[in-house]
Amino acid sequence: MDPSPKQRLALPGFLLENADSASDPEAEALWDSEIRNRIRVIDEGRATGVAYGNVMREVERRLPP
Repeated sequence: MDPSPKQRLALPGFLLENADSASDPEAEALWDSEIRNRIRVIDEGRATGVAYGNVMREVERRLPP
């Protein structure tokens, strides 16, 4: 299933719209820690992946039309 242009832009658009919260140093430190933890979980093989199509369906469900 090839994603449509709308589908390909939905997640990055959402992330960019919400990037303002990164200006808080405490929030940035917490996100850095969270990212390191998530990478460690992936590297240790303890993460379960989610298919792109499933992620995009969930994004579509949550975003307004």
